[in-house]
Amino acid sequence: RVRLFILHDIMHHLLEFLLYCSTLKTMRLTEERVAKVVKDRIFSAAFHPCSSSLLLAAGDKGGRVGLWKLGGDWGDDGVLLFEPHTRPVCCMAFSPAHPTQLLSLSYDGSLRCMDVEKSVFDDVYNAQDALKTFDFMSHDSLTMVVGSLYGDVAIVDRRTPGNSHESLHSLDPKSLRCVSVHPLQRHYFAVAESRVVSIYDSRRLNKNKSQAVSQLHGHSLSISSAYFSPWTGNRVVTSCLDDNIRVYDTSAMTSTSSLLTTIRYNMQTGRWLSKLSAVWDPKQEDCFVVGSMLKPRRVQVYHQSGKLQRSFMDTENLSTVLSVTAFHPTRNALLGGNASGRMHVFSD
Repeated sequence: RVRLFILHDIMHHLLEFLLYCSTLKTMRLTEERVAKVVKDRIFSAAFHPCSSSLLLAAGDKGGRVGLWKLGGDWGDDGVLLFEPHTRPVCCMAFSPAHPTQLLSLSYDGSLRCMDVEKSVFDDVYNAQDALKTFDFMSHDSLTMVVGSLYGDVAIVDRRTPGNSHESLHSLDPKSLRCVSVHPLQRHYFAVAESRVVSIYDSRRLNKNKSQAVSQLHGHSLSISSAYFSPWTGNRVVTSCLDDNIRVYDTSAMTSTSSLLTTIRYNMQTGRWLSKLSAVWDPKQEDCFVVGSMLKPRRVQVYHQSGKLQRSFMDTENLSTVLSVTAFHPTRNALLGGNASGRMHVFSD
């Protein structure tokens, strides 16, 4: 019986994976799915979780935030443009618990919340240092972990009046590129530091030099990003300037998480393009997407084993590097943003 159960489980996952791969093949780019959404280089982008229509946001180098509703009748060809920040918008996300709210974070030291229906921005958090990244810590999306470029991590609770933090913690070394909260054990969060990824427990943070629960070693240059897998958090995918994408096993939370997969990948975008980052598909626990420097231009989807599953290309409508990529949380859709402010959407 146990063997039959295991076999049934394996077959179920295999069929689900084959179905996922087949849906990737149905996704196409068309002329109508390309638009100038912001004025300058795209630093961040996100899909709205709504499944009835495709709505996405992009943040650019100049602090602008653009909203694009495909086929929409608002603004300029479905695009609305705002200027809530004065420096690059390096991280953004729609609130999972409150989808009408778009959170955007900038090097100017501000984290702001846009009410998409009212087109109004409110201050959530202001810091003296340049902010780099954030993620939601609580299921109601009101508590967040916010990271500054120089290694400080702030715990921010939006229910507390004002725009300050609940607590501030200085990590060592003084370098931080990305934070990612565990999807199930939300007190854990991963931090892409200089050449190591450290996983911390928010319940056991010190003001200075907190002890990591687990570390992900093996990177020889600066790490651009590190993300927990979307369903279980049993994997972390990292993108590194040593030209490797790595997948680690974080299921046990031991002091050193083991390396499972290394994919040789060209990460040398130069100074005029945003850095490439491998990001998980929220609909699929074991697959991630990443932009590419290869010609013809493309966006690539990999399985955690390192096997390439799909290369999205379109010689007519795609001629630039799409550094910023993300899958839609529920629909078969994939976005890519380039250095001139254009967004591209592959969809079924």
